[in-house]
Amino acid sequence: MKTLTALLTSLCLAAVAFAASGKVADISHADLQKAIAAKAVTLIDVNGTDSFKEGRIPGAIDFIAQEKKLAALLPKDKNALIVAYCGNEYCNAYQSAASAALALGYKNVKHYSPGIDGWKKSGAKVEKS
Repeated sequence: MKTLTALLTSLCLAAVAFAASGKVADISHADLQKAIAAKAVTLIDVNGTDSFKEGRIPGAIDFIAQEKKLAALLPKDKNALIVAYCGNEYCNAYQSAASAALALGYKNVKHYSPGIDGWKKSGAKVEKS
């Protein structure tokens, strides 16, 4: 029985690690704007605290500063839309926030690939500290 329990635990942990390591689906700029307007998204900025203070998508969480408190900052609904982003389409730092959300059990995690650079270039509003 102990062997079976250990095996099942290992398989569950492997599944979480595999899911967290995979690339999450992208969300378009238009869909992200709609979700923000509907207040139906939680944004996670992975650009670092200095960049976060200089300008972020309004309402975003500073992942670097809040990583240890992330579970408390995310919605209770595990099907809620969570969107992670970093600097631009060449940056993959968003994966740390996406992986953290997936590991916490969130099922609707997306990536805004244009990042803060693309957000600014679109002319969309940024929030500063």
